[in-house]
Amino acid sequence: MARRILWASLALAPATIAVHYLAHPGNVAMFVLSAAALIPLAWLIGETTEHAAEHTGPGVGGFLNASFGNAPELIIALFAIADGLPQVVRGSLAGSVISNLLLVFGVTQVAGPEKPIDRRSLLVQLGLVAVAVVLFVPTVVLGYTGPTERHTAVVASIPVAVVLLALYLTVTGRNLQRHREMERDEASAYAWPLPVALAVLAVATIATAFVSEILVHSLKDFAAAVGASEFFIAAVIVAIVGNAAEHGGAVVIARAGKMKLASEIAISSSAQVALLVVPVVTLLSLFFAHALPLTFRWEELSAMGGAVALAGATIWNGRTGKRQGVALIVAYGIVVAGFLAAGNR
Repeated sequence: MARRILWASLALAPATIAVHYLAHPGNVAMFVLSAAALIPLAWLIGETTEHAAEHTGPGVGGFLNASFGNAPELIIALFAIADGLPQVVRGSLAGSVISNLLLVFGVTQVAGPEKPIDRRSLLVQLGLVAVAVVLFVPTVVLGYTGPTERHTAVVASIPVAVVLLALYLTVTGRNLQRHREMERDEASAYAWPLPVALAVLAVATIATAFVSEILVHSLKDFAAAVGASEFFIAAVIVAIVGNAAEHGGAVVIARAGKMKLASEIAISSSAQVALLVVPVVTLLSLFFAHALPLTFRWEELSAMGGAVALAGATIWNGRTGKRQGVALIVAYGIVVAGFLAAGNR
């Protein structure tokens, strides 16, 4: 019954896009409608990734889910850069890293059974995020020693972005090769053909990007009604919206008992944001009127570092656990409260 409802509710996505461009209702209404439309899209991405993972194994499957799931974040960031909202971009990207490590990974552990996970693969991904946090330190310092968006900060951000991108491509390529060598199981008879699963993933991702973009443009009016700061909107609300695919997909897969795949989605997605989306957005911003320097706030940097440490402690024993999941969710709640109290820069 639930699956039938989810399949039927996929109609919300084209309906949301049509209403946005044809009816032009208020932004508060569009926020609610687009948020509702993201739920079945997130489920569809999780469903199709599960079928694709039957052919590729959990390591490659998690990489696929993270890649498709992070497409909306990239698109949202580029729209925000075009609109001259650098704080929104940095906040949403940092919030995405944090929410994947604490909220998504925590919820998957609570939703799924206690099972072994690929400790080595996950620690490699976490290590990448830790390196990114360290490399952000010089640009964060620049953000507190002068104007946040000044040219010097942009110039200093370029080599950081190049190093992060090169590191991600190198390490991820080796990691995927290891997974291909280890994961040789035959696909289930009920699995969709791999080309079909990939095609559905692509369509769902495109629809998610459109709906996410509509939701972001309606966030300011919605936030004004609740009195939230621009920083809080970016680091929490926009980040959660951009991660809707990972949230839904990881939970669906965790409830199916596939904890290796669910954990790979959460952790590899955070690594992709920190070492792929962030540098790509930074380098692409050079073609816009105002380039994006990586001058994160100290609150963002501290929260990312803390999230890496907590997720690492959870992974260390090589098994998922409901208590560990609860601890991560509580930690995310503390981060959200801190961001709410921090206000704008």
